[in-house]
Amino acid sequence: MITLHHLRIGRSLFTVWLLEEAGAEYDLKVYLRDPETMRSQADLKAVHPLGKSPVIEDGDLMLTESGVITNYILEKFDSDFVLHPSKDDLAVWAKYQQWLAYSEGSVFAPLLLKMLTLRSGIDHPVITPFSDAEIKLHFGHIVSQLGENDYILGNNFSGADFGICYVVSMGERLGQLADYPVLQAYMQRCMSRPAFLRAVEKAVE
Repeated sequence: MITLHHLRIGRSLFTVWLLEEAGAEYDLKVYLRDPETMRSQADLKAVHPLGKSPVIEDGDLMLTESGVITNYILEKFDSDFVLHPSKDDLAVWAKYQQWLAYSEGSVFAPLLLKMLTLRSGIDHPVITPFSDAEIKLHFGHIVSQLGENDYILGNNFSGADFGICYVVSMGERLGQLADYPVLQAYMQRCMSRPAFLRAVEKAVE
């Protein structure tokens, strides 16, 4: 059985959602953030030295990194290729992998910079305009990709949507979605899925 180490108020809620969508049996271990630093504490660092989440264990295997975890879970549990494509059409598979990697590899960094500047209460003369421009660039790109579709790769939900929904929801928490009704609708569509609602309940978010 999969064990998921879940740090509350963060990315790993979307891994709980992944497991729910995949229909996997799993054991959920919940960790709390330090109320002063909002970072993980010694209990999670005892599991993995980085103290980051999500972390999954499957027998002797321990995995970090959300995209890798998504690939592993879907390869193991989505044998009918409902949530991810097979490699029979390599171009379709490659495009899926691109969008799976995009959220963490490209979109997350400027959102993190925006979060840190907002927490500081001070606009940085270099970081603030850079993060604002990058967020606009990436959110515009996501809107263009969505078009009239329900989800990032068409009208069917896929593994790529976990990460895209995460960065869109992070943008919403940072007050960045006012000019993006398409992203607001996309986020609500994702978060209305029964598996997401179960994830929120189980993860006590």
